[in-house]
Amino acid sequence: MPSFYEKPLIRYSVYALIAITVIAVLFLYFFQWIIGLVISICLGIALYFLQKAISSLHTEMEDYITTLSYRLKKVGEEALMEMPIGIMLFNDQFHIEWTNPFLTSCFDGDTLVGRSLFDVADALVPLIKQEVDTETITLHDRKFKVIIKRDERLLYFFDVTEQIEIEKQYEDERTVLALIFLDNYDELTQGMDDQSKSAINSEVTALLNKWAKDYGVFLKRISSERFLGVLNENILLKLEKTKFSILDEVREKTTMHNVSLTLSIGIGTGVSSLQELGDLAQSGLDLALGRGGDQVAIKQTNGKIKFFGGKTNPMEKRTRVRARVISHALKEIVSESDKVMIMGHKFPDMDAIGSAIGILKVSDANEKEGFIILDPTTLDSGVGQLLLEVKQHPELWSRFITPDQALEIMTDETLLIVVDTHKPSLVIDERLLIRSEHVIVIDHHRRGEEFIKDPILVYMEPYASSTAELVTELLEYQPKRLKMNMIEATALLAGIIVDTKSFTLRTGSRTFDAASYLRAKGADTVLVQKFMKEDIDTYVKRAKLIQHADIYKEGIAISTAEDDVFFEQVIIAQAADTLLTMNGIVASFVIARRDSNKIGISARSLGEINVQLIMEALDGGGHLTNAATMLENLTLIEAEEKLKEAIEDYLEGGIKS
Repeated sequence: MPSFYEKPLIRYSVYALIAITVIAVLFLYFFQWIIGLVISICLGIALYFLQKAISSLHTEMEDYITTLSYRLKKVGEEALMEMPIGIMLFNDQFHIEWTNPFLTSCFDGDTLVGRSLFDVADALVPLIKQEVDTETITLHDRKFKVIIKRDERLLYFFDVTEQIEIEKQYEDERTVLALIFLDNYDELTQGMDDQSKSAINSEVTALLNKWAKDYGVFLKRISSERFLGVLNENILLKLEKTKFSILDEVREKTTMHNVSLTLSIGIGTGVSSLQELGDLAQSGLDLALGRGGDQVAIKQTNGKIKFFGGKTNPMEKRTRVRARVISHALKEIVSESDKVMIMGHKFPDMDAIGSAIGILKVSDANEKEGFIILDPTTLDSGVGQLLLEVKQHPELWSRFITPDQALEIMTDETLLIVVDTHKPSLVIDERLLIRSEHVIVIDHHRRGEEFIKDPILVYMEPYASSTAELVTELLEYQPKRLKMNMIEATALLAGIIVDTKSFTLRTGSRTFDAASYLRAKGADTVLVQKFMKEDIDTYVKRAKLIQHADIYKEGIAISTAEDDVFFEQVIIAQAADTLLTMNGIVASFVIARRDSNKIGISARSLGEINVQLIMEALDGGGHLTNAATMLENLTLIEAEEKLKEAIEDYLEGGIKS
């Protein structure tokens, strides 16, 4: 601290004052020496007292600074030793060199000095090594926010236990809305008498009310087939742990009355706005119904969706009324467009090609130019015979174009119809989705989390055997300007036969109705068998895949191909189908390379195991008994490990996606 005189402004001001005074006194001495002498004496006295005052002020300033410095030092010492903030110094070998009393009191023992961090708090060592600046850890049932100063080898500990408890309490008590829908209530009760209907109503209502009471859910019936549930995050967590057993209870109880009534539940969570919660719950319910019902979909604001249930085959409940309504809506949209583009999924199968040809017939019937988009670089040998036959019909073959050609001729008024898939990542070319403002989705797969954005019409029926079956029904309600020829009817029938494994899987009465309609239009069943023929090389490759099969769990077979051999998806799928025909096998999984970067997995089951949920855990999808996925940048061993982890998660109580 500089002294009073060391401050330049004050020092120069005093010098100037003295100089002026001396000059004035000398001037007086020259004219009136007596007056000058008196003034000199007075000036000396004034200077003496001024000096004394300045000296006193300087002493007071030094005393004040000394006192303040002492107080600050004492406060620092008390803060270091007594405030509820932990402080720790450690050395390069992670041994504790010093801690303040607060931190010591948080541990057992009188002192921490000399002990190793590995013994005291081993969770800290990785954080220090990973160069993490701050992290929250648990020590002796307390939560601490740790700030790490590596250069000083210093750690600060802030007790945030109460803060985290308050945050958890807030999270646990946040409102959650649930929309509960009785999937097939109207269909089941339509032909019942009042007494039977009342019995089913009472049974279901009693089950739901008991379930709500047991878990603290507020439940209110808002229509004959809808309930509204209000709960919180803590209750939702408990329900998740039970895997929403209410689904099984309702299904089993109603089965005793010779009916099969199932529930679908859409849940909205993660936001405070009731309106947003309601929107999320409705979106979750739509998703659950789109996947076949009998399941729970929990929709969160971060886009993540959890699924529970869905372990049974969906019951057919679509009606011809819906098919007629969709067909008329499709007719109106096609009529308003300038041309129609039809696109399936990558590596299209019989169902994708057949349904695309059927939709092409819809555009012709409505006098609109239509094209089928086909990428020659992504074709399976399974559709080779079909395409060879199509090439024998130049008029039909001329309507097949590449994605680049489609992009060149598309306009703002062009309609894009996606068949046999609803996932943007699986379509032949995503650029077409971006280019088109008018998209229709027609698919028979259970709806997944990924979905084409903002379609103007969606016809998704997971109860159908194939997309070809859906398209066939739509064709029945289209204008009869043009007659279906043999190759068109045969392509659609081939799609149905391949997807149902010759009418043995996922086959309902409507499937046979569609097949009968196509047969009446000239579909050639012998030609379908020709499409399904394979050469010896394909048979041998499939046999080698089956040869590598092992029993992973009781009834579950996994076959992993050799790493240096590439397989087409159809061969992988056929191998999974063949494994399922073996004695004692209830589910089969086949893993093989598609190319140097991609690995395909096909999954099949007899219905006891929901392979769709397992494949969805690996970013795939499909049906309960028939599903697949594609993995990239993995080895076959890594892909097999991921598959086994997904199977284990499923067997332990169900997979949440």
